Amino acid sequence: MNTLDQQYQNLLRDILDNGTVKKTRNGGTISVFGRSIRYKFKDGKFPLLTSKKMATKQIITELLWFLRGETNIQSLVKDGNNIWVGDAYKAFFKKATDIKDAYTSGDLIGSQSHIDAMFSNSDKLVILSRKEFIDKIKTDDDFAQSWGELGPVYGKQWRRWSGVDVKMPKKSKIPMGVRVGHIDQIANVIETLKTNPDDRRMIVSAWNPSDIDSAVLPPCHYAFQFWTRELDAFEREDWYAKNNNYSAEQRLEMHPNHSDDDVHLKMDKESVPRRAVSLMFNMRSCDVPLGLPFNIASYGALLQIIAGMVNMVPDELISSLGDTHVYLNQTEGVKEQLERTSYDLPQLKINRLSEIEDPSELKYEDFELLNYVSEDKIKFELSN
Repeated sequence: MNTLDQQYQNLLRDILDNGTVKKTRNGGTISVFGRSIRYKFKDGKFPLLTSKKMATKQIITELLWFLRGETNIQSLVKDGNNIWVGDAYKAFFKKATDIKDAYTSGDLIGSQSHIDAMFSNSDKLVILSRKEFIDKIKTDDDFAQSWGELGPVYGKQWRRWSGVDVKMPKKSKIPMGVRVGHIDQIANVIETLKTNPDDRRMIVSAWNPSDIDSAVLPPCHYAFQFWTRELDAFEREDWYAKNNNYSAEQRLEMHPNHSDDDVHLKMDKESVPRRAVSLMFNMRSCDVPLGLPFNIASYGALLQIIAGMVNMVPDELISSLGDTHVYLNQTEGVKEQLERTSYDLPQLKINRLSEIEDPSELKYEDFELLNYVSEDKIKFELSN
């Protein structure tokens, strides 16, 4: 069994064996606190679970949506990605129900245009179904602008964090914050990796206390941090050999009896990276059966993107998990997955990384998943 699936299944067993049953806002859970999964990138393998089939397109299109700084679901839905629809539809359905109740009781609220937009049969006040809601988000820009907006979620915080200029008024000991401009955390991290790769402040945060109440959902994966190290001569030579598909015999003949300095000089001429970069992401709330495999692959792809843009090698991906749980209605699926085997991990090839200036320029078509073999899909309910 590959090490990723093995760690993941061990975590599931840990939760079932040692977890505490809790009642939450969206269903009962079995929960533990403070866990981690570490994945070392090796031989170009990508951290995508194989003990169940993963929805790779949804993972990549959501990540690109974050990197574009978007907070409206319309472009996601047009890509066939409905993972955020539940949150948007929940808000829509509540508003439509309020309007319906008001009209039924005679306490009229809302305009006729609201009724026509939100109800599939305005005469009988039939609220748009989830499918009708999705179709309307796709095709009606005005409707999408009103009901596809999620508020200041991940993309906004990653790319357009609201800056605060702290001023101290005279005769007052209380600082007053005035919002100024925006902070592009992703661009700042990329620049720091290029210019000061040993900096200890390469952090991107999605947890903005002043914005949390305005978003449909507080961020579950709330921050991530980069760390780099220098590669030794053997690691650089090994990377070069693997990326050029050298045979074992060719690798032995590459640089016989050469010093480390000689190898480094040769690797510099071949533009082989001098550093490896790692990423650790932090989660306050972790839905292990459904969310965590998705998050691991998403941050794995992000690490490959950033590494490629700054000419570094992806090194280690680390998850730091707070409330780590299985929903009670997921336990049967978990038990099924624990009985399954795993396969060799696939590879993720990302094209155009050397050509782009910003990761928002990437398209889904730039990603190629190679040699992915997995067990069948397991249906887990998403608890909005």
